[in-house]
Amino acid sequence: MQRVAGAVMGALIGDALALGCHWYYDLAELRRECGPWITDYLTPRPDRYHGGLRAGDISQTGLLLVMLMESLVRCAGYEEDDFTHRLDTELFPQLDGTPMQGPGGYTNQSIREAWRKRVPEHRPWGECAGDADTTEGAERAIAIAAFYALQPRKMAEAVCSNIILTQRDPAIVAMSVAFNAVLAQLVSGAALTPQIGATLMAQVRSGALPFHMVTQGHLQPPSQGGERMRVGQFTSPDALLTAGYAALAAADPDIVIEPAWKVSLVYGMPCAIYHQLPAAYYLASRFREDYESAVLHAINGGGQNMSRAMLTGALVGAQVGLEGIPRRFITGLRDAQRYLGLAAELEQWAARPETP
Repeated sequence: MQRVAGAVMGALIGDALALGCHWYYDLAELRRECGPWITDYLTPRPDRYHGGLRAGDISQTGLLLVMLMESLVRCAGYEEDDFTHRLDTELFPQLDGTPMQGPGGYTNQSIREAWRKRVPEHRPWGECAGDADTTEGAERAIAIAAFYALQPRKMAEAVCSNIILTQRDPAIVAMSVAFNAVLAQLVSGAALTPQIGATLMAQVRSGALPFHMVTQGHLQPPSQGGERMRVGQFTSPDALLTAGYAALAAADPDIVIEPAWKVSLVYGMPCAIYHQLPAAYYLASRFREDYESAVLHAINGGGQNMSRAMLTGALVGAQVGLEGIPRRFITGLRDAQRYLGLAAELEQWAARPETP
């Protein structure tokens, strides 16, 4: 089963499926302009976000995921200098610091803040992160989680290192790393069930997953100085438990969210990661063997449906593998053959027991 390819392609397809119907917070307007049930790629209206792009295109967040995939393949592992060089030479010259501009039709807050500090202010990497509470870091790091799925410590350290390039809030970074720890488990063959939280906590206790454990040992608070943030500094491993509780809700017959797209109303439609992750976990558990249902319910919930669909798509894609993603979603994705080639190379590297 091609779980690595399923994760990254599942994310890119979720991103592209939401491109034409992104950021409708008025659900009546969404239904009126995009139809009662979105089932495929849409061309964005010219007066909305991503106007000028076509059905099947990916957003800037998707392009950043592809950029990181290319870096991992070229370097046979995560090399921060290679990735930041790509940002400096391939992305940042196309930005001007405003939202409605740049590749993909929209530039998210964390990337705008990094651009401002890096380009006009000439700061070094390591001093360019901002306070965005959103999911961009978690989304591009999907490639790292898939690549290092069999090496949880290396995965967590590389994911954290990449996310803190653009985001500096420790709680947001912890939740972003936790999402990718869940994803790595799924790529490794697990399913998103209520037991996944216990599995991740066992990795923390064994030292395989380097989260700070607050309930045992000689407790020391995380470093507060100028030291670069690292994964072991998180104040607790609680972010690792969210997926298991969402899965428990999906399995509990007394908890009913019908239709499932209303998960966006239960957990919230906004962009912040604490709205996005519970909804993605819920959908990825409820529809863990049904990629199409999972992403379509993510999209039809409106609001920040692009992140919801990208995160959900990665989680379900990892569980069903590339072969479990409907073929029409792959054929309708622009540049799909390029992305499939990168995904296949990632799959080959990830299959090795110890990647560099």
